Amino acid sequence: MTDPKPMVTELDPVIHAQARLRVVSALSVLREDDRITFPQLQESLRMTAGNLSVHLRKLEDAQYVEVTKTHHGRTPATLVRLTRRGRLAFDEYTAALRALLNPQEEP
Repeated sequence: MTDPKPMVTELDPVIHAQARLRVVSALSVLREDDRITFPQLQESLRMTAGNLSVHLRKLEDAQYVEVTKTHHGRTPATLVRLTRRGRLAFDEYTAALRALLNPQEEP
């Protein structure tokens, strides 16, 4: 009988919160340089503006997302994108989650 592999996999606590996981997951399907407007992201995630803002701030502090305030004509616009660091963190998070769910599989 073989001993199970030790559990050394840790999930990134910045991404692991359910709301932030939803945000990062939604942004990860965009191409690397694509941005989504705050209202589009809010609508797709069905989150309140305040709740989304709080989670974006936490992700921005970790440098996982970039939030850009700009204008389209006279209308202010807030654009959001996943940074390269955020993509890497999400890839590592999903790999760690797979390792936790399937510990017998080799990476």
